[in-house]
This record gives sequence, C-alpha cells and structure tokens, in this order.
Amino acid sequence: MEKTWNNKAWFLVLPVLVLVAFSAAIPLMTVVNYSVQDTFGNNAFFWAGTDWFDQILHSDRFWDALQRNLIFSLIILALEIPLGIFIALNMPRKGLGVPVCLVLMSLPLLIPWNVVGTIWQVFGRVDIGLLGHALEALGLDYNYVRDPVDAWITVIVMDVWHWTSLVVLLCYAGLVSIPDAYYQAAKIDGASRWAVFRYIQLPKMKRVLLIAVLLRFMDSFMIYTEPFVVTGGGPGNSTTFLSIDLVKMAVGQFDLGPAAAMSIIYFLIILLLSWIFYTVMTSSDADN
Repeated sequence: MEKTWNNKAWFLVLPVLVLVAFSAAIPLMTVVNYSVQDTFGNNAFFWAGTDWFDQILHSDRFWDALQRNLIFSLIILALEIPLGIFIALNMPRKGLGVPVCLVLMSLPLLIPWNVVGTIWQVFGRVDIGLLGHALEALGLDYNYVRDPVDAWITVIVMDVWHWTSLVVLLCYAGLVSIPDAYYQAAKIDGASRWAVFRYIQLPKMKRVLLIAVLLRFMDSFMIYTEPFVVTGGGPGNSTTFLSIDLVKMAVGQFDLGPAAAMSIIYFLIILLLSWIFYTVMTSSDADN
C-alpha cells in the first residue's frame, strides 16, 4: 500500500517561515546589498563590488578587534566552563537546597544585559562603587576608566558573574540524569571521587557541555551591550570588540558599505568557529 503524505501541516509552519523571512532573511539581503555598493545618500547607490571587503580585510583596525574578541572568548571559556562544572558538582541533589540553589543560579540570567552593564559600571567606580571603593581602601590602584588591564578584568569578571549560571544549570541537568546505579557500582568498586567524575559524570555531561561551550562562545564573541555600557570600548580601544567597532562604523561614522561588509565577515567567522568547535567536540565524543 502506497503511503500518502499530508502536506496540510505546512500551513501551520507558514506563519513562522514568514516571520523568519522578515526578521532574518530580508535584513540579511539588505546588508549584502549595502556591502557591494556605495551611497552618498538620497537612495543613490553605486556599484563597489568587493572593495569594502578588501578594505576591511586589509585593515589593522579589524584584525586588532578580532584578536581582542578571540582572547576574550578563550578567557571566558577557560573560566566559566570549569567553574560551572565545579559548582554543579557541589550543588545538592535532594532536599530544600535544590530549589534554592536553582533559583539563585537563575537570578543573574534574568537581568537584562544593559542593566548588568549599568550595575558593574556603578559597582566598579572608585567614588561611589562598592568594589572600586573597597579596592582603593586596600591600597590597590584600580580604575577601569583609565587602566586597560582594570577594564579587561572588570569586563571578564562581569561576564563570569552573569553567565556562569548558564553553564551550571546545563551541567546540573546532565548530572541529575545519571542513574543512581552508576554511583552504587562505583562505590562497590571503591572508585575515588576523581574516578567517578572522570568515568561517570564527565561522559554523561558531554552533550550539555557541547551546548554550553557553543552558547558561551557565540555569546562572548558577539558581546556588545555590557562592555559598551561599562567602558564604551575604552580606555582607548582596549575593550573595543568587533561588535562595538561595527556599531561605531555603522552608526557613529555612517560608513554603511564597510560596516555591512564587516558584519558579513563577522557572521562568517562566528559560523566557522562554531562549526570547528562542534566538529572537534562531536568527533572526540564519537571516538570514545
């Protein structure tokens, strides 16, 4: 008997496809259009070809911002992934402490990005901020407005405070899904805590860790609001990441052509690096 297909379900998906077309595809085509043309206003466009792409790829400004982005993302992953795993391993599995810990872990994720930046902007000020005033009282010369190192430390600590909870919740979800039989067998065999983590907990967390690494890499590589609110990309250009530089180019300088070309290159870099992360982590999982 030949199987018949009911295509009426496509009518349910059609509104979503239309919404995606307006919110993603059409703006993307607009950016592509600007990236290959030049304009002097009044909707007068002139064909530029790949000139803007060539200009961006040969710009020290772009490569410096990209380097800052990569360093920032690697630092964030090196801090948040191990810290998130450590906190998740030490969270209670039963009792009243479970909902309390889950709520506390969820609170930073509920705060809007611009509010996070404002909180740390005030928190780190030497005159009125608790952190800045405390460090000054301890004799430490801390000022994120004029010192690039202090600015970097502030932005990194702010991101760790804001987003480590996401890693914790993902790892905790992986840990609670492990059957008790695994722990009972390990206890009978006399396995150490490190052996339990190495051979039971870590393999069971690989899937959620893949999601955590990809999400945190993409978010940290596209970070804009928090460092822009705290430092504005300064002092100098020390915290000017690609996203901040892109907004300055598009909105501040109104260089729409180079900004469009830079945004496409930025988008392709994120896709490439995310694909590399995914391929490496899934291939290592398959080998095991």
